[in-house]
Amino acid sequence: MLEVQGIDVYYGDLQVLWEVGFEVRDGEILVLVGANGAGKSTTLKTVSGLLRPVRGRIAYKGRNIHDGRPHEIIDRGIAQVPEGRRLFADMSVEENLIMGSLSRQAKARRRETLDWVYQLFPRLLERRKQAAGTLSGGEQQMVAVGRGLMSRPELLMFDEPSLGLAPILVQEIFKIVRQIKREGVTVLLVEQNVQHTLAMCDRAYVLENGRIVLSGTGRDLMSNEHVKTAYLGI
Repeated sequence: MLEVQGIDVYYGDLQVLWEVGFEVRDGEILVLVGANGAGKSTTLKTVSGLLRPVRGRIAYKGRNIHDGRPHEIIDRGIAQVPEGRRLFADMSVEENLIMGSLSRQAKARRRETLDWVYQLFPRLLERRKQAAGTLSGGEQQMVAVGRGLMSRPELLMFDEPSLGLAPILVQEIFKIVRQIKREGVTVLLVEQNVQHTLAMCDRAYVLENGRIVLSGTGRDLMSNEHVKTAYLGI
């Protein structure tokens, strides 16, 4: 579905990704794990079109997208749930959700998609008229996920969805990710919470200092000595 091939990415003169490459297969949960500052968020921003690789290629369903604009990439079926949720705090839950359906195709299915999101998150239906900024952290993350789904993506990317949440809410967020997969949406997940993500994913890549250093199934990486020492504290 998604192929990232040997991308180099810079912030100004500072290189932050070196020949990063991976693939996301249709219908799976693929995880990029690594420490803070490893380049995970930069990778997602590059896929989303917010950054351009200096070298390398990104293809979605066989078509190059590394030179595409963010709105063009959304129209092709890729959406991102950003780190920190980035909601419009003074707008209602429903208004925030509608902001995710501004493309022509998404507008045409807005009512249908809104009903689908409310089925996934009944709590949001109860709070649809409430200002998003007054919700709990877990509820705000549900709004952020719902907003991403409003564009009807085939591939949904999550950037640190558990960041800043209480442990019980972290479990709920990962349940939501699994539910989204069951709904037929492919997931690319970036996380620092290595133990939870490796336990739930189909495959994973380990990113360290801007480079891919390991890859395999979640189970394989959980038994890898480097991963156990560096990320699981074992």
